[in-house]
Amino acid sequence: MTLLDDEAIALFTGQNIAHVATLLPDGGPHSVPVMIDIEGDHLAFFTSPRSRKGRNLAIDDRIALSVTDRENFVRGVLVLGRVVKRVGGDEGWEIVDRIFAKYTGGSYPRQESREVFLVAPSRVIVPAFG
Repeated sequence: MTLLDDEAIALFTGQNIAHVATLLPDGGPHSVPVMIDIEGDHLAFFTSPRSRKGRNLAIDDRIALSVTDRENFVRGVLVLGRVVKRVGGDEGWEIVDRIFAKYTGGSYPRQESREVFLVAPSRVIVPAFG
């Protein structure tokens, strides 16, 4: 995770909502909000493997993530990278619960399957305003 500086790490580990942009099968963009955190050397978010973003990433692992400070909307970071691993099963649920608890204080409901997507950053942009 050497590409992420202290400010980027603080934003991704805080209770800030990130946006994930993937590529649709026709090449168009698809962007959705997600809960996010850092897992080892990767950014981590979760979704259903059958979700639009999950299906997009099964075809093309390129991804863009942005996060904005919920207390200061001009403070944010953009990361370009690739999904390098999907984590399911008990190991995946441990990460899902940790991320979900960061935002809600509780465990994620087990009504649907979830996978964790681990992203290796290849470019990090921390804009400076003012």
